[in-house]
Amino acid sequence: MIAGSRIAMWSGPRNISTAMMRAWENRPDTWVCDEPLYAHYLLKTGLDHPGRDDVIASQETDWRQVVASLTGPIPFGKSVFYQKHMAHHFLPEIDHDWLDLVTNCFLIRDPREVVASYARTRAKPTIHDLGFPQQLEIFERVYNRTGRVPPVLDSRDVLENPRRMLSLLCDGVGVPFSDAMLIWPPGPRPTDGVWAPHWYDRVEKSSGFAPYRAQNPVISDALQPACAACEPYYRRLYDVRLGQ
Repeated sequence: MIAGSRIAMWSGPRNISTAMMRAWENRPDTWVCDEPLYAHYLLKTGLDHPGRDDVIASQETDWRQVVASLTGPIPFGKSVFYQKHMAHHFLPEIDHDWLDLVTNCFLIRDPREVVASYARTRAKPTIHDLGFPQQLEIFERVYNRTGRVPPVLDSRDVLENPRRMLSLLCDGVGVPFSDAMLIWPPGPRPTDGVWAPHWYDRVEKSSGFAPYRAQNPVISDALQPACAACEPYYRRLYDVRLGQ
């Protein structure tokens, strides 16, 4: 692997993951990529996501080539490579060894809030659509290989105190904190995936992390099983989160 810091942030959908990507992209030393395994995931699963054909056409679909780009030279001479990943995109056939070549960290959110938000775009999500089991699987592998708890951020903690939590994250991944991570220009980015029109409306209007607002989402009877199934996975990571 070429020298530099490669930060793989494993999240689920609707976890302020794009705002977190904005924070890192606003650093002058950082290059970012947006869900690089998405096209492979859609092609192999056959799932019908918004903009499916455009996503597949826009990205490399061979996971081996994707991994080569994630562990190779950092583009444009940057010293930090921030990789926004969806945990459910990590399909079983993808080799796990490359995880040893990046610094893995995890972004989590209360399952009720995730399900309520996700269901506005895709009805009836399953636990595997939301990535909770896959996220914990990656976490456990990293922990078992390193003997250290990798950094875990809860979305609510970030929104309540962005400076503190981003400082803790930077410490955890061995990169100096920068005030540039707290405020960014609104609007789209060339690095955004082609799926941005379906998912990124709010973040494109943002110029920083929005203050946390307490939520009590109404979960339909049909979605209650998904929330209940996700809860144990969320709690396992929540109990080791940064900033306790």
